[in-house]
Amino acid sequence: MKPPTTTTTAKKEKNVQSPPASMLQWWRRWTVLVAAIWIQAFTGTNFDFSAYSSDMKSSMGVSQSRLNYMAVASDLGKAFGWSSGFAVAYFPVSAVLFSAAAMGLVGYGVQWLSIAADVIDLPYSLVLVCCSLAGLSICWFNTVCFVLCVRHFESNHSLALSLVVSFNGISAALYTLGHEVISGKSSASSDIYLLLNSLIPLFVSLLALWPVLTNPISSASRTPHDETRIFIVFNVLALITCFYLLLPSLDTYLASSPPWHFLGAIFLLLFPLCVPFLHSCFHHHSSGYSVVNIEEPKILKRKGLDHEEIKSCDKVGRLGDEHSFGMLVRSLEFWLYYIAYFCGGTIGLVYSNNLGQIAQSLGQSSSNAKSLVTLFSAFSFLGRLLSSAPDFTRKKLHYLTRTAWFTISLLPTPLAFFILAYSSNTLLLQVATALIGLSSGFVFAAAVSVTSDLFGRNSVGVNQNILITNIPIGSLVYGYMAGSVYDKHAAPSVLSDTVVCVGRRCYFATFLLWGCLSVVGLMCSLILFIRTRPVYLAQNRYKNGVVSGCF
Repeated sequence: MKPPTTTTTAKKEKNVQSPPASMLQWWRRWTVLVAAIWIQAFTGTNFDFSAYSSDMKSSMGVSQSRLNYMAVASDLGKAFGWSSGFAVAYFPVSAVLFSAAAMGLVGYGVQWLSIAADVIDLPYSLVLVCCSLAGLSICWFNTVCFVLCVRHFESNHSLALSLVVSFNGISAALYTLGHEVISGKSSASSDIYLLLNSLIPLFVSLLALWPVLTNPISSASRTPHDETRIFIVFNVLALITCFYLLLPSLDTYLASSPPWHFLGAIFLLLFPLCVPFLHSCFHHHSSGYSVVNIEEPKILKRKGLDHEEIKSCDKVGRLGDEHSFGMLVRSLEFWLYYIAYFCGGTIGLVYSNNLGQIAQSLGQSSSNAKSLVTLFSAFSFLGRLLSSAPDFTRKKLHYLTRTAWFTISLLPTPLAFFILAYSSNTLLLQVATALIGLSSGFVFAAAVSVTSDLFGRNSVGVNQNILITNIPIGSLVYGYMAGSVYDKHAAPSVLSDTVVCVGRRCYFATFLLWGCLSVVGLMCSLILFIRTRPVYLAQNRYKNGVVSGCF
């Protein structure tokens, strides 16, 4: 039987802050979330690689395999992303933020000076080092955002993480808009991407400094219901932003006017600052009393579980238990999760890196290739937004655990690759690209919350970076696979010294193999769901009043 919880009302102290001061403090707490959104929106610089990769390949005179190695080097930087977790443990978050900005400035800036501006002559090996440094900077930015969400939104950290990580998916679309504003919509030059990638994250870090320096405060003055309402509004605004960024594919005035389109996107990123303040104005209630919980159950017993559920719980452990590195690598759930990510989200990332060459091989123009990048970016953003579904539907769809949603999200990937292998039709190319973006976006965003649930919230910074070591491995394996098939069917170009492949044969075998591997990832995810389902159900029973010790 669940021990009774005794509550009492206590008169607030006389030195409590006045309502206006309290409101300002509460609003500043939400500015931290908005700052994390800005950081994520402008630091997903690896997602615009396919927008300028074809021009880079031509200017450097390298093969498709060597171009893929540059994408692999960028992802290899993420293999050292665990270092950001230790950096946060010993240094202020602001220091980690500007260290990430400095790495991005050097990584992309030196590439721009060498490849685009032709100021310095950089050997290919050092270009790879710069790519790795740029990739590492992205991991450090991500860790800063994870830490901010967990520290400032402790009770709703899953909602905060899902929302913030989703904005990483629109980076390619924002940078494409920025390129069109500076170079013109019809410009074929893509050199400006590297310069934007180096400078904009630093500028955004300066804008986000004041919120980042905010100390975590107690959210006791507001109920979780208040926060949930604001998160719903934030997600609606994010959804509006997603469809707004799809306007380039429509015949609208904004689509034909990049400066106004870009300003509209910036407005949508700034408007969330007003949401908490407006909510406070309409829903601010102040009383002289607050509810204080003076007794909570400390010892939980395994009641309400049958023998099979207890057996499953003993295998998996409790939901949210902190996992050290040793515990992590000995966990079967971790390896199922690792393979599912490796054969799901990582394949989607490699597909996006090759999107420029895929479009070129199928006879698409440079502008159409950039439209595909924007399409992938927008649907990746949409997939990331959908990753918050478990938090909003937990009561009505309690049988759909977070790992179940993760499994469902992997379904579109094999379907999309088999569609690509079946036909080279432009419409089907767009549909498949959208499906892969939707699936991989969900995986990238949901992974943070799944990692937090299964392996501990306080260790999420380190454990998530251990998980994403699969990205450089997958980038190397899948990139080599795609590059080898491409170069095998390529022929010398009459316009440059590079080799170019044209036709379905360039990626047909690659799409088939990627489709089969994504089915393997789907199966691993399904097994993970089956093994963790009793743990999630036990947690729901406890929250509904049935005490259980297995979560």
